[in-house]
Amino acid sequence: MEKFLSIPFLIFLPMLASFVLMSPFFTRNEIIVRRFTKGLCGFHFLYSLLMLAFFDKANPYTDKISFFGLDWIQSIGVTFSFNLDGIGMILVVLTSFIFLMASISSKLNIRKNHKFYYSMLLLLMSSILGIFAASDMFVFFMFWELELIPAYFLIGGDFSIEPHPEAKKSAVKFVLFTFFGSMFMLLGMLLLHYYNYVMTGVLSASFTDIFANPIPNSIQLLIAVCFLIGFGVKLPIIPLHTWLPDAHTNAPTPVSIILAGILLKTGAYGILRFNYEIMYDSFVTIAPVLAVFALINIIYTAFVAYSQTDIKRIVAYSSISNMGLILLGLCALNQIGISASVFHMVAHALVTAGLFMICGIVYLRCKTRDINSLGGIAIQMPRLFGFAALIVLASIGVPLFAPFISEILTIMGALFSEAETVIKFAAVFSLPLLILSSCYMLKFLHCAFMGEGEGNYNDISVHEFVVLASITAGLIIFGIFPSVLLNLAGGQM
Repeated sequence: MEKFLSIPFLIFLPMLASFVLMSPFFTRNEIIVRRFTKGLCGFHFLYSLLMLAFFDKANPYTDKISFFGLDWIQSIGVTFSFNLDGIGMILVVLTSFIFLMASISSKLNIRKNHKFYYSMLLLLMSSILGIFAASDMFVFFMFWELELIPAYFLIGGDFSIEPHPEAKKSAVKFVLFTFFGSMFMLLGMLLLHYYNYVMTGVLSASFTDIFANPIPNSIQLLIAVCFLIGFGVKLPIIPLHTWLPDAHTNAPTPVSIILAGILLKTGAYGILRFNYEIMYDSFVTIAPVLAVFALINIIYTAFVAYSQTDIKRIVAYSSISNMGLILLGLCALNQIGISASVFHMVAHALVTAGLFMICGIVYLRCKTRDINSLGGIAIQMPRLFGFAALIVLASIGVPLFAPFISEILTIMGALFSEAETVIKFAAVFSLPLLILSSCYMLKFLHCAFMGEGEGNYNDISVHEFVVLASITAGLIIFGIFPSVLLNLAGGQM
């Protein structure tokens, strides 16, 4: 069976399907385009589960693509190589699942330009999968930049009956911020590549080769700062976060699900792979400072989220707050913190996917996202309210849901850290997150769903039920059986 499991097939299948959709020979029929994409995403998810079922932590998946027997750019030591360890496998399966949910949720949210929308969706999927599977830093950078193209069009494209007037502006802002960070990231990679060549006399951009050669702390620190700026934009770390609320608010609901559920995780993954694994000594030095930034992310954006009146902006700012918790886990510099961070990536992806789905459903029915104009939805849409209550409870860390496990483990990892005391203080002061998140999420639930409202709204449809039920099931399953993820997350450290 293992000979049928291929990383390149996993990565490039959505890209190939994207090119098929963009072909002028493929039909423009909305139903066929939508079913083709959902079928492809469903098959891809099952294929990723099959790879997970046969995954061996002691023998991770590896693969390399050669061109007529030659490496990709052999003259500078760049190889088209891939590797999937435990963490990479978790994020690949998560990516496949979130894109499947996004493709299903697109049925009522996407009303125009279906061929272009679904082709960009699949191209973005391949780009993100490439980021999580690349084992050569320039291949990683290629996929990192490639995702800018579909993300720009998905955020700013004209796909709804009433597209947001600020969508194109938000798309440009996203690209400029990401491109700004990418310049620093590329500088860090070039410095790392050059230093490795000077010390070994061999040109190689492979993670394994670079990791095998020690780097002086002074050089590490310079390169680490470059990487942190690049990945900090995508995470995002305050003050590099201002693109995110606008992009989430103005993008179509399925795109918001992808942005919050997966795209933000690429920043955390980059910090883990480059700063933590390759330049560990400099990360030990920087970790106390990053812990302070993580604390600012957690506390400041929680207050900002509470002050918002647009329900999508509430969820957007809550994402920044939760990404601070992921960063704090990485700063703990121990296995508990790393496992907790990876676990929270999954838990947060499920929660935000569910919350943005709920926001999209509310907007489709009520034609507004203003929390002061909503109310009484629970009476008219009891099934939506039931899912909303469960997902909101999960988001604030109620036991038996996945975020409860990841939040507790993150705090424990930081408290047990043998690094600077400031990391332990950050863990203690981040505990109010549990209270602050309860405040703004319960405000979201109470103001939008309780009370008496006007209008006559239909409850959720079958495809909306499937998405919300799948997400809720994931939150419960991983809340009750967390070891499924924790064992994989700790497999390679």
